[in-house]
Amino acid sequence: MTTAAIPLFPAAEPRDRTGRPRREGPALAGLLIATAALLLWDLGSSGYANSFYSAAVQAGSESWKAFFFGSSDAGNSITVDKPPAALWPMMLSVRLFGLGSWQILVPQALMGVATTAVLYAAVRRHFGPGAALLSGAVFALTPVAALMFRFNNPDALLTLLLTVTVYCLLRALDGAHTRWLVWAGVAVGFAFLTKTLQAFVILPPLAVLYAVCAPTRLRRRLGQLLLAGLAMVLAGGWWVAVVELWPAASRPYIGGSQNNSFLELTLGYNGLGRINGNETGSVGGGMRTGGPAAYGMPEGGPGLRGGGWGETGVDRLFSANIGGQISWLLPAALILLVAGLVVTWRARRAADSLEGMARAAFLAWGGGLLITGVVFSWMQGIFHEYYTVALAPFVAALVGMGVAVLWEERGSRAAALTLSGTLAVTALWSYVLLGRATDYLPWLRWAVLVGGLLAAAVLPFAAGAGRRALLATAVLGLGAALAGPLAYCLTTVNTGHTGSIVTAGPAVAGGRGGPGAMRFGPGAEPGQGGPGGAPQGGPRGGRQGGLPGGPGPMTPNGQGGPAGQGVPGGQAGRGFERFGGGPGGPGGLLNGTPVGAEAKAALRADAADYTWAAAAIGSQNAAGYQLASGAPVMAIGGFNGSDPSPTLEQFRQYVRDGKIHWFIGQGGGGTAAGTGEAAPGATRAGGGPGGATGTAIETWIKATFKATTVGGAAFYDLTAPTGGAAS
Repeated sequence: MTTAAIPLFPAAEPRDRTGRPRREGPALAGLLIATAALLLWDLGSSGYANSFYSAAVQAGSESWKAFFFGSSDAGNSITVDKPPAALWPMMLSVRLFGLGSWQILVPQALMGVATTAVLYAAVRRHFGPGAALLSGAVFALTPVAALMFRFNNPDALLTLLLTVTVYCLLRALDGAHTRWLVWAGVAVGFAFLTKTLQAFVILPPLAVLYAVCAPTRLRRRLGQLLLAGLAMVLAGGWWVAVVELWPAASRPYIGGSQNNSFLELTLGYNGLGRINGNETGSVGGGMRTGGPAAYGMPEGGPGLRGGGWGETGVDRLFSANIGGQISWLLPAALILLVAGLVVTWRARRAADSLEGMARAAFLAWGGGLLITGVVFSWMQGIFHEYYTVALAPFVAALVGMGVAVLWEERGSRAAALTLSGTLAVTALWSYVLLGRATDYLPWLRWAVLVGGLLAAAVLPFAAGAGRRALLATAVLGLGAALAGPLAYCLTTVNTGHTGSIVTAGPAVAGGRGGPGAMRFGPGAEPGQGGPGGAPQGGPRGGRQGGLPGGPGPMTPNGQGGPAGQGVPGGQAGRGFERFGGGPGGPGGLLNGTPVGAEAKAALRADAADYTWAAAAIGSQNAAGYQLASGAPVMAIGGFNGSDPSPTLEQFRQYVRDGKIHWFIGQGGGGTAAGTGEAAPGATRAGGGPGGATGTAIETWIKATFKATTVGGAAFYDLTAPTGGAAS
């Protein structure tokens, strides 16, 4: 096997002084510029995107203590439920350029460009520039990647660091270089500081690969792995050590934990709980032991199948709500992984030859894809569609490498038929995925099917018809394979996305769509909207896109469309009210609160005299008010309202010390707006033991202070008790 060549750069191509094809540089620049243009297009349409993280970014731009800990507010009451590494680039951007949508999201988009560049470099070393360009294009046109590198969740940085990890490992394998293996450990350590244990999912196949295939003696291999492990522990553990050793009384509460411990958060809510579903403190957390009724949800409701987060199993990644995010080329990647291993299997075990390194690359990218896919497919805990962005670089690399290897071997009948069959499978699967979105570009569905099958039929015979016929067939096949994900990407970038749960592309039959479509109420089937909600997921809170399946209108502050459309700010399905939001009331669990001028003015009045201008139950409720007013707002109970922070006694002491001005009562979704009273069928503070703390605080406030309606919500002035009962 020689260096693979896709026909974009034939052997006769003129070379520069470094020996590279002259057109490679402009082609790479074009790929990166196109990726940047795609990710930066109309980036501000998403407003603050996920208000939960945007509020923390705002806090970190104002307080270095909040920066270090990842606090939700500058008063440092509680942290987000993740380590802060993903927030740091956004915090620095906002600190330098001010608070705004672009300042928050541009660092995420640049991470997408960087991931494309690292992926290109990884594939090019042993498969050539044509394969690298194809991998980069496949990655950039993965719908969930186009979504998450325009959003402010931690998954963008995680995906970049996982790609860097594989790149460094492959560099280490190519000569048994200790330095590169140590850098791989550093990348994993920082990935841990991004999204905790998910960073470790790809470690088993990569560690085994190096231990078996590195071209050096076994003792040295094991020593190198120990050094890389030490680098990983240092890179990821320094922050953990500081947090655990810091006196708890002088740092913020660790959000997502029940005992104010980051280690508990790592091993529980963000760790094994994601696998077995026992996530104490999450929405519906601990359902496997306490049952849904303990959290205000109906027993045996259809919306709770699969542990409450969708059906698990081998077909999960191909299901209605996930297939269009990641699986367009997933069948092709799996086929090409097997084909690549067959072609390179005769190489020596040690990665000391081109064939040996090519096989090692297939094992590295393939092992990462398989183990991550298995975990995603069977995890019982919280699982969202956008998690699958972690698979995107692995799918893209396998497609580029596999096509390159089979193209080089196309003189073999088996290789030609495998490449043809892979293209046919891709066209058929694209036809299925495009058909899931009702009335979404129906002509494209048929064009992809006909074009893909035609190219697949001609491909085994095109080589004998001359170079032009071969190129035309390749272009037709490539266009058919990428047309579907390209259309989804264009719909995605023409759409503003807000809230905690977002998806790429148009709404699909059986998919979850926007957050307003999630229902745990009686008789709710997955993907159905509630009363007043949009069927099958409905619009996703953003501006109308230029392609079918676009969202509803966007409100000026980027918080979603009008109420009753199943978007953030609208009505949720019956039995799931606290997830939605209403004008003047909390945005609920899934998005920040729309805040009017009257509420902003109240929060800003004398805000400098208080540590917190206000307090509200749940991080998303607090985030909306904090982002609108620019003043710190305490999030009682953290993201789900279920963390025992602060305790009732701590809160009463804050009030006695004059540190909090207002308490914003539960209004809108989940309560009767403006009254602070629970709406029928609503659940109070989030599931989990700590939810009682928020309820106790709210009960005490109602008995002690008088409510005033401000902008449609119940505001309690904590500086003016009704009868001296504050003490």
